[in-house]
Amino acid sequence: MSDVFIVGAGLSRFGRQDGVTGRQMAVTAIQTALADADLTWSDVQIAFGGSDGSGLADTLVADLGLTGIPFTNVKNGCATGGSALVSAINAIRSGAAEVALAVGFDKHPRGAFDPRAEEWGLSEGYGTHGLMVTTQFFAMKITRYMAAHGISDTTLARVAEKAYRNGQLNPNAWRRDPKTIEEIAGSPMVNDPLTQFMFCNPGEGGAAILLASEAVAARMGGRAVAVRAVSTGTRPFGSFEVFSPAVQGEGEPSSVSTEVARRAFETAGVAPADIDVAQLQDTESGAEIMHMSECGFCEDGEQEFMLERGDTEIGGRLPVNTDGGCLANGEPIGASGLRQVHEIVTQLRGEAGDRQVPGDPRLGFTHVYGAPGISACTVLERGRR
Repeated sequence: MSDVFIVGAGLSRFGRQDGVTGRQMAVTAIQTALADADLTWSDVQIAFGGSDGSGLADTLVADLGLTGIPFTNVKNGCATGGSALVSAINAIRSGAAEVALAVGFDKHPRGAFDPRAEEWGLSEGYGTHGLMVTTQFFAMKITRYMAAHGISDTTLARVAEKAYRNGQLNPNAWRRDPKTIEEIAGSPMVNDPLTQFMFCNPGEGGAAILLASEAVAARMGGRAVAVRAVSTGTRPFGSFEVFSPAVQGEGEPSSVSTEVARRAFETAGVAPADIDVAQLQDTESGAEIMHMSECGFCEDGEQEFMLERGDTEIGGRLPVNTDGGCLANGEPIGASGLRQVHEIVTQLRGEAGDRQVPGDPRLGFTHVYGAPGISACTVLERGRR
């Protein structure tokens, strides 16, 4: 079974791009990744990709070239990009290919997502009563968490403040205007305690990752990043997730992210404390806070002090979402998970410019979470330079 390496990474711009289709953003990301790896489309032997609402990924071959490769469509909510990555990695591990592509893209209209209850295995009444509104779920979950573990409204605002400040340093980000804690806390209330500037927006963008076997990566020089582990999973019994009709079982509700992250660290043979830079799903400020604990980076409640000390800043003990995360980049569903991987690859290569994490980071972690309770995590390691 071959080890797997990331040899190319590419993005389109993120944010509103009038006149540019989601497909065009995907093609831009793929072509950028190919140039990054010094490969051509004909070198790619298998591909996996998807979007939530911008078309079928396999039809991108009409723009890239009709080379006849297998191209599988993936649709897995916010974990679409992460799931495409898992599939590409497994294709190389199995020996089905030596060069594989994972791509994700989307172009969402303005306004909140409008999922239909019946498409998620729920009764129509669940939607009629307003329980398909994702902002409501996130507000309920963080309200419970804040009350149980002493998290303040100021800490919610600090997460968003960091995101917009990091986004200012990212040329591909959508939100590049820094905001103060006071502006964030004082923006219009969406679902108490989460204000407008504490939420990401449905957005636009494309991301692509090229993976290769160890033999191919060895021929390509020293910029490859090793995939130490990848893990994905769906919600267990007793978890409290988006669109969950109720908390089941007894005791404290669990989360899919906890088990998926645990497996990733176990497979990689490292601990959360070994990670030098991380990307965590931040659909809103509370999500980043909860995912810090769910993924093993702290105990419940420690986030209050970590954020106050600046631990998650670019120069902190555990830099989180150095590219601004979903808050600054928006949430094009198909692309978000691969955008995270792109950022970690950029950081481990030492190529992040003004937002570069100091100290020559060696290990990176990505975590994506999507409805109705699916997660994908990776552990990535810098190669020799």
